[in-house]
Amino acid sequence: MKKGKKLHQFCILLTFLLLLLFPAAAYGSENGGGEDEPALAPYFVIEGADPETDAFPLKETDVSASINGIIAETFVTQTYANEGQKPINARYLFPASDSVSIHGMKMQIGDQVITAKIQEREEAKETFQAAKEEGKSASLLEQQRPNVFSMDVANIMPGDTVRIELHYTEMVVSTEGIYEFVFPTVVGPRYAGNAEGKEDDPQNEPGSGSQTPNQWVATPYLEEGKTPPGKYNITVNLSTGVPLTSLSSKSHEVKIEKSSDSTATVTLAHPEDYAGNRDFILRYQLTGEEINSGLILDSDGEENYFMLMVQPPERYTSGQLLPREYIFVLDVSGSMYGYPLDTAKDLIRDLVSGLKESDRFNLLLFSNSSLQMSPGSVPATKENIQKAMDMINQESGGGGTELAEALREAVSIPMDPEFSRSVITITDGYISGEKEIFGIIHKNLGNTNFFSFGIGDSVNRYLIDGIAKAGQGEAFVVTDSEDAAETAERFRTYVQAPLLSDIKVDFDGFEAYDIEPPVVPTLFARRPIVLFGKWRGEQAGTIRITGRQGGEGDVSLNGTDGEAGFVQEIDVASMENSKHSQALRYLWARKKVERLMDYGSQSTDSKLTKKLVTAIGLQYSMMTPYTSFVAVTETVRNPAGEGCDVTQPSALPLHVSGLAVGGYTAGSEPGAWIFLLGTMLLILILVMRRPSDSLLARFSQNTKKFP
Repeated sequence: MKKGKKLHQFCILLTFLLLLLFPAAAYGSENGGGEDEPALAPYFVIEGADPETDAFPLKETDVSASINGIIAETFVTQTYANEGQKPINARYLFPASDSVSIHGMKMQIGDQVITAKIQEREEAKETFQAAKEEGKSASLLEQQRPNVFSMDVANIMPGDTVRIELHYTEMVVSTEGIYEFVFPTVVGPRYAGNAEGKEDDPQNEPGSGSQTPNQWVATPYLEEGKTPPGKYNITVNLSTGVPLTSLSSKSHEVKIEKSSDSTATVTLAHPEDYAGNRDFILRYQLTGEEINSGLILDSDGEENYFMLMVQPPERYTSGQLLPREYIFVLDVSGSMYGYPLDTAKDLIRDLVSGLKESDRFNLLLFSNSSLQMSPGSVPATKENIQKAMDMINQESGGGGTELAEALREAVSIPMDPEFSRSVITITDGYISGEKEIFGIIHKNLGNTNFFSFGIGDSVNRYLIDGIAKAGQGEAFVVTDSEDAAETAERFRTYVQAPLLSDIKVDFDGFEAYDIEPPVVPTLFARRPIVLFGKWRGEQAGTIRITGRQGGEGDVSLNGTDGEAGFVQEIDVASMENSKHSQALRYLWARKKVERLMDYGSQSTDSKLTKKLVTAIGLQYSMMTPYTSFVAVTETVRNPAGEGCDVTQPSALPLHVSGLAVGGYTAGSEPGAWIFLLGTMLLILILVMRRPSDSLLARFSQNTKKFP
């Protein structure tokens, strides 16, 4: 009995030692044990570590957006203030829409305003570093992802107030008559995965700021539910040219002032409440025909640009629709815990319940690994739908986010050539390695359509939109559980509508060139096709657009018949020329870079791609993965050259659990540690049973060497 008691105490001690030591050992092994190797997982900043240092230098963000027609021009001003007693070198990570073209930056210190210069990325870093070492105030803007940027500021002296202004342009496109302007406010935590960095990834280029692949993933986050002390102000001036029927924001409470039936100013109703932990989303609808359904021209002197928008067909017959197959790929990782996964469950239930029995579907759940409902897609019967619901209801969220492997499995499911296959990915997108995912999609474009649902208040829109764009499909985002049913209905309408293929655009008497994209994508219902290009010569001639639906004859793009088939023609001479607006040149350049780099580009020559993208960035004074903005003061403001390096922590996205960040290394999420903890607790319970227990007795017989 005495030996059993000692053994009992020993086992308890051993269990607690394992609980304490195993996570630390795992952390060291996953990171290679190197002292200088930074952790890839997001972490928290401990406030008050140095009372002389202001750990939160970003004090205010002001956003002013002007939307004219379908083109949005945005100015973002960030105000930094050093209220401490030491010079500060600060870094701040912030998001933007994945389709923006950043083409201007200014830095203001006191009354001095410096216009930033665009330079090759490595050169810009060297310029910034040299200024930092010389004691000059400087700022550096770099692209970490197409929708994630980093701002570095150096030598902010005590008492300094520094303002950084960004200027960018983007396009607002409608889906089913609803226009949506999104201003992302926070970068969600990224699951880094186990994949090695690729040589052609711009994030791993020299001068990218990454010592290890995707090091930027390690941005700090505040505790769950806590917001930074800075202010966030947003103002949108809207001028549509067509009367507004609705204007609202479900993401924030807003104040709307209408000056006419087609113009309005939108501001935050309560600017004192921090607005930077969720995306700002403004939606509006218009009366009559959707605006800019034809051609927009611009002449800026050096080169001329145009934007062609093609509206989808308004009429179709059921005989033109092909049988459909849907494969749902659902993220059940740790970052989906709680609201996102609950919303996803409701969303899939609404989607599959609306399918016809002649449709087929399949379900694939993924986190660290994937689980498939059936080896092949099954008819959308009530029994099969219930089977899918039972499978989803067993999940509560846990593990990593290995989307690439899940997509490989989805596209490998046997296919019936008579069915039109659509793969639907549902995730918050909190991962890295997007380019690998886009590559998988690109290789399967010939036989599969790709759609995506983003779930959460602040999703990774580059991934969500990229999945859809790479697959020439449509992205859908749910930011509020109340929107789930409405979004599901919009999705059903979208995927059940006719599909136009073999779309051709012919130019007769109008000299167009450098068209982006060079291959016209397929057309889904109520989503326009947008082409950008350059033109020279006279503003004359005709643009003719034709399309074929399901191989069963031509379909009109404007809903009218013609003797020569269904066709839309645009008279170029009758179109208005905006002249010197500059917006189209930036949008064309952004599309060009997007095709060269993003969404699974086929180019295998990374050096050539880098050269082409760099040239575009320098020519158009535009931010790219290989070009950056840098601004430097002329005077030396910190002769000693000493300063404190601080990193501005981001607010954790609203409704995202703290389990998504902190305490876990890259390649892991809470699921593995919960399993380990449960195992250890089970051992502890067994050990604490009475000494006569058979398990303890067996331990006693085999441990005579212990006193």
